[in-house]
Amino acid sequence: MGKKLTVYMIDGTAYGPRLAEIGNWVGKAIYCPRATVNKIITRPEFNNPGIYCLKGDPTDEAFDERIYIGEAENIKSRLKQHLSDSTKDFKELIFFISKDELLTKTQIRYLESRLVQLAIDAKTAQIDNGNSPGIPTLHEADISDMEYFLEQMKLILPVMGFKFLISSTVTENKEEQRSQKLEVHQTYTIKTRSFEARMKETDQGFIVTKGSVAKKKLSPSCTETYRNMRKRLLETNVLIEYEDKLIFAEDTVFNSPSAASNMILGRNSNGLTEWVTEQGETFKQVQEKLNP
Repeated sequence: MGKKLTVYMIDGTAYGPRLAEIGNWVGKAIYCPRATVNKIITRPEFNNPGIYCLKGDPTDEAFDERIYIGEAENIKSRLKQHLSDSTKDFKELIFFISKDELLTKTQIRYLESRLVQLAIDAKTAQIDNGNSPGIPTLHEADISDMEYFLEQMKLILPVMGFKFLISSTVTENKEEQRSQKLEVHQTYTIKTRSFEARMKETDQGFIVTKGSVAKKKLSPSCTETYRNMRKRLLETNVLIEYEDKLIFAEDTVFNSPSAASNMILGRNSNGLTEWVTEQGETFKQVQEKLNP
């Protein structure tokens, strides 16, 4: 079922502050570049309790985003502290509040803890929080409400350019697997004399399966983008070094067949022809049959 997301450009410009709401949701999100915070900080939303994310440039080139996640009983007061703090070198921010102003301190601490843990588990951004704060105790009904609130936050964040929750690996959460079972369209392999890898085409992306083996040595033709991607996968233990090979410790999502084959082969490659089915058909041939 679809969702209606309303985005209001507060100052009428494409790159300025924005307000986002989802139909029948009590929450509200405010996005703002750091350069324009002072223009809108007098808005009433800033006086509410909520949870916020700060985004800046990563210090580790393996990642695209550097994220700090926090909570506050008064967003304005906390942001003023960060704006004067030289260690919080962020370029963009987003925060979430409740329109009915009924989020309690315990509830926003719950949201903060869950969001930090999801960000760490996603392994796609440099997270400045370190370890996830402990989850406070809530009644069962409150947990249900906060999990729904969190699901809406997860929808809004990438729309606003915060992609740190888009996981590079496939979740093993059994509850999520039951509700969001991936449809596998086809399975492919890359096989050489020294290693073998398997890839599943799914609605989520192109998933190199756990246990697949990749070439350890990178070719000079491998671009910086893929060198950084491999570095990130190694740093987050998605790829594990074993003798003269690399082994995938988790099912890992790529956005194209070529991105997956580049990571396996350690060089620039054409995933459309590198990946083949058990019947010997290339990815390209399968797609041509499906879309004649």
